[in-house]
Parts: sequence; structure tokens; C-alpha cells
Amino acid sequence: KEQHTHTLTETTCPQQGRGELEPNPATQGVTHYKQYPPNTSKVYSYFECREKKTDSTKDKKVKYDKTVFYGLQYILHKYLKGKVVTPEKIQEAKKVYREHFQDDVFNESGWNYILQEYDGHLPIEIKAVPEGSVIPRGNVLFTVESTDPKCYWLTNWVETILVQIWYPITVATNSREQKKILAKYLMETAGNLDGLEYKLHDFGYRGVSSQETAGIGASAHLVNFKGTDTVAGIGVIKKFYGTKDPVPGFSVPAAEHSTITAWGKDHEKDAFEHIVKQFPSVPVSIVSDSYDIYNACEKIWGEDLRSLIESRSADAPLVVRPDSGNPLDTVLKVLDILGKKFPPKENSRGYKVLPPYIRVIQGDGVDINTLQEIVEGLKQHRWSIENISFGSGGALLQKLTRDLLNCSFKCSYVVTNGQGVNVFKDPVADPNKRSKKGRLSLHRKPNGHFVTLEEGKGELEEYGEDLLHTVFRNGRIVKTYTFDEVRDNAKLKEYELEKLLN
Repeated sequence: KEQHTHTLTETTCPQQGRGELEPNPATQGVTHYKQYPPNTSKVYSYFECREKKTDSTKDKKVKYDKTVFYGLQYILHKYLKGKVVTPEKIQEAKKVYREHFQDDVFNESGWNYILQEYDGHLPIEIKAVPEGSVIPRGNVLFTVESTDPKCYWLTNWVETILVQIWYPITVATNSREQKKILAKYLMETAGNLDGLEYKLHDFGYRGVSSQETAGIGASAHLVNFKGTDTVAGIGVIKKFYGTKDPVPGFSVPAAEHSTITAWGKDHEKDAFEHIVKQFPSVPVSIVSDSYDIYNACEKIWGEDLRSLIESRSADAPLVVRPDSGNPLDTVLKVLDILGKKFPPKENSRGYKVLPPYIRVIQGDGVDINTLQEIVEGLKQHRWSIENISFGSGGALLQKLTRDLLNCSFKCSYVVTNGQGVNVFKDPVADPNKRSKKGRLSLHRKPNGHFVTLEEGKGELEEYGEDLLHTVFRNGRIVKTYTFDEVRDNAKLKEYELEKLLN
């Protein structure tokens, strides 16, 4: 076991049916059991990505009207399932919180009750939408409630660890929005979506804050695409979701500046030639801006090594990678130079396409806004998006916060003195933060629109099936999704593609 220094924590192998619980490291949750109304017997809370009804950032280019629900299954497996409470952890937490608060505020009797009555399993129930679901902002995504009246306080104790789902949701949502942009311009400039799943490659491994961030974030990107250099995501998917394919993500051999500059400035051509010859039957990406990207394209690729490049197949192209300068200007100039040396053909849509043995990847300065600018610029200059793919690092996995999608966890229902009460918040200074009331359900109306019913009205089922399904109850995961199901739920729908092109 890995020893931690605070709260109730334990690390065990998920295959053994035990998770690693760190219940609410945000210390505010430690004293909440003393703060609820006397004779409270149930607390019910929910998670949503709040809708911004009054948006002060009207200049924001991307609205993110819908979100991709992903990552809860990982949290349940890794942190909440199985026996997550032990006598040793209770005593450790008691000691730490006594020192932290300078007072005996820890709910020792409550945790001992869970240990004795449930053998350390958590008496809560979590209902959630299927993973990969694309749901409009402002709808409930999952609910949490205590299943034992004596453990009413447990619902919001686990808030902190559950709300960390904001990260995979946000990565998956941002990635999918970029997929929509690429799909639109592929259809407009090529007339098909061939290769779409490989158009945005994950370069973010070294740009994130931890190994765990890398694994979670990379897996979230792979919900929408199949190209990644962040192999930690493959491990997360295989361990916590599973796929029918051996691996859910792929990459190609790629040069790095050190493998070029190690040859010396006067031998850049030798470096290029050597690397290209090392990988004759698969695509190979070679960073070409160590010194002069334009000279590399015109002289080295376009003249010195031209016959070598022309001998490669469409299945094993050279992929030229610029890595500095203004992204759009650089890409356009690189394509123009390569186009003079390797004359392009015009496709059925009237856009230029380089010979199939040479392509370009832009991996510097790529985020959702620059991506839009680049593909629009290429279209205006009559270059098909077939010519290019993109790599994104920090902007894909790290330059994101919980506020981007306004991810929120709020209590909406309690039982006190045997009476159910619908509760909510409604701050006078910010109407965007008004929360929902009562027990919630999510439904899809016949017209395809989603609606969240409040105050327990979903029990009438006037809108059909509740889309929230129990996934966790009393320490057991009762419903799981494969990564193939996640991808299928998140795929671009026909109506979305039609909307993009209109």
C-alpha cells in the first residue's frame, strides 16, 4: 500500500475490488456533518455543467453549448469502489484533522459506523448519464445520495473527488469541438471525412501537471480521435474501460529537435535522409525548423532529397513539421514552397492536394482558435485540409479550468424530520449560479431535445425513460461502459454535420 499523509486514503489494486479513497481533501467537508439541520437523514446532490444565461464573454469564439460526459467510471474504479475505509485510515485522519483544525472535529463515529455496518464500503448511490453522452449545458449529468440515514453527511463528503470529473469532461468537450471544425473544413475542401480521426494528435504528455493528468486527459481526447503521443491514456482506457481493439490510439515515428541538431547544422540534410531511410514503410514526421524551415522545404526536401521522398508510398508519407513562427503564415508558406517542388493536383472540390507521399503537421501554437484560423486560411488559399494534420499539447490537456464549462455540484434535496425538502441556491449577485430543486431526472423529448425535470417530477415519466442510470451503490460498481460504447455515444451525428455545412 502507498502511504498518504492526509484524510482517509488507501491505494489498492482495482482488480482486487478495492479503490483508493481520498474523501474530500478539501477540509471544509470535514465539519459539514455538524452543520446540517438536526434529524437530517438524507442529502441528495447533483452535478451539471451550468448554462451561462448571461454571458459576459460575448467575444468568446467557442460557446461550448454541449458537453461530453466522460471520466466518472475511472473515478469510481480508482477511488470509490470496494473497502475504502479501514481502522488505520480512520485513526490517521483523526490525528491529521486534530492537528489541522486545532480541534476534535473529525466524524470518527460516522466512519466507524461505515466500517462496522458496511465493511468499509460507501453507502451512497450514484446515478449518471451513459459515458460519452453529448448533453446540452444546464442539464443534470449525475446525482449522488446517501443510502443510510446515519450517513446523510457522506453525499457531499465525496464531492471533491467526484467534481474532478470536470477535467475529462472539459478535455473531451474541447477535443470534440475541434473535431467539428476539422469535419466542416474537410467536407468543404475534400468532400469526405477520410482521416478525420487522425487530424488532431495529442502532443500534451510533457505539458501536463502529473502522470495521472496525462492518463486521464489523453484518454478523454481519444474519445474523439485516434492519434496520440501520450501513451498514458492508453493504459487508463485499457484498465478502466476496455476496447475491442488491442489499443485505442496510435502514433508514428517522429523526429525531435535533438535528433536533428545532434548531427550539427551543416549536416541537417544527412539527418533528414538518415531518419527517412530508417522508416521506409510507415509515415514518418520530421521537424524541419531547427534552422531554416523554408530552406529545408525548398532545398533539402524539394531538391536534395526529392527523389527519396517521391519514392515513398501514400501509406508511408513524409510528414514535414514546422514548429515555430506564426502558425497560419508558416503553414501557408511551407505549403506554397512544397507545392512548387511537388506539384499538387486539384481535387473534386477544386482544392489543391500535394502528392500522397508528402504531408504537413502543424504542432506549434495549436488551440481551438488557431485551429479555426489555420483551416479557414488554407481554404481561402485553395488548399485542401487533406494536406495537413495538427498536434496540440498544453492547449489540449492543460490550458483548461473547471470554469470553462461551469462545472458545479450542488445539494437539491434533503430529508429532515422525515420530511423531504427541495432546496436550492439563488445568489442575488449572479443568476447564473441558481441551482436546481429537488430530485432530478433527465429525459430526451421526441424532438431530440434534452430536459432536466426538477422536484421529483420525473417519476411521472411523462417524458419517457430517465437517462440517469445507477452506476454505483454501496461500494459496488453496478454498470460500466466500454470505451467503444463511449466513442459511439460521442461520435458526430448526421444532423450535426449538416448543421456545420449550412
